[in-house]
Order: sequence, then structure tokens, then C-alpha cells
Amino acid sequence: MDAGIERAVGQNLRRIREAAGLTQEAVAVQLQLRGCDITRSAVAKIEVGQRHLYPDEIIYLRDILGTTYDKIFAVSERDANAQNRSV
Repeated sequence: MDAGIERAVGQNLRRIREAAGLTQEAVAVQLQLRGCDITRSAVAKIEVGQRHLYPDEIIYLRDILGTTYDKIFAVSERDANAQNRSV
């Protein structure tokens, strides 16, 4: 995945998580309960675009955060390009 898109998706996940009132630790625990080998630190890295998401994590995050794929992946081309320029 393009680095700018990964950062934008990570920012979306952070906003959704915060709106749901969940901590990074709580999300990590819920992912672990579903069989993912992930830590709070890994969740933090996902949110800043420093770690790739695995397909199963995306599915579980949608359920844990009570959101949709559209909201997770809501990234315009302009946003992705802006993210790339900020590196």
C-alpha cells in the first residue's frame, strides 16, 4: 500500500478509535482475543502509518470499532498526495 494512503488510513483508524472511546491498549487486547499477535505499540504504529495492516486485522478492527470499511479507507487522492509530501 502507498505510504501516504497508509498514513491516511491510520489517521482514520485513530479518529474512529478515539470517537469510540477506546484506548490503543483496549484495541490491542480485543485484537489479541481474536487471535492477532499485536501489541499497543503496534496499534500506535498502524495509526501513524509505520506498520502495515493484515487483512484479518482490518476485518477485526471494523468490528471492534463498530465502523465500516468506507470510513476506514476514506482517503481522497488529494489527502494521499498531501501525506506523501509531508514525509
